[in-house]
Amino acid sequence: MSSKQIRVLLVDDHAIARNGVRLMLGTADDIVVTGEAGNAQEALQLVQQQEFDVALCDITMPGKNGLDLLKQLRADRPRLAVLMLSTYSEEIYAVRALKLGASGYLTKDAPTTVLVTAVRKAAAGGKHVSPALLEKLATLIGGGGGMANHESLSNRELEVFKLIAAGESLVRIGEMLHLSPNTVTTYRTRILDKMGCTSNAELTRYALENGII
Repeated sequence: MSSKQIRVLLVDDHAIARNGVRLMLGTADDIVVTGEAGNAQEALQLVQQQEFDVALCDITMPGKNGLDLLKQLRADRPRLAVLMLSTYSEEIYAVRALKLGASGYLTKDAPTTVLVTAVRKAAAGGKHVSPALLEKLATLIGGGGGMANHESLSNRELEVFKLIAAGESLVRIGEMLHLSPNTVTTYRTRILDKMGCTSNAELTRYALENGII
């Protein structure tokens, strides 16, 4: 393997998704996938055993989610560039991912050329930011436009919010996120308060209007 090749770690709990990304990256001679993980724990073990230049991480995974993994990787391997690759639109996670130290945010429908360019840029120490996201960041930095309600939520609160808006019961949410029913109820109360809503129906309407579900 050439020393000039960019070593990539893929982190996604869906093997089909990893296969697709690997094939896309395989079109570039200077990029090679040298590790794959199905969850955050596997990813953390791999970075202890191998050297990577760029990690491509999904947001939604069982156990520790992609944002939690991002924070851990930034702490443990600050020289490792982390790109978030998600099915969720930039509106939901991109700003908070960049605040946590991500080298960029891409949606899974990004074309091969964009993905390859983002990996190369991250490996070189840069950040991949789409024109739309760049405009949003400029607005936030300039103090204009205000903060969308969902951006005031913590990462865990956002997870619970999305599941509530999708119609999942509190018991089911607890099972999915490995939380007690009482903890989920507490999160729901905080979410309603921060979002200025009074019911699950209002949360669902907000989520639909803002492309969150």
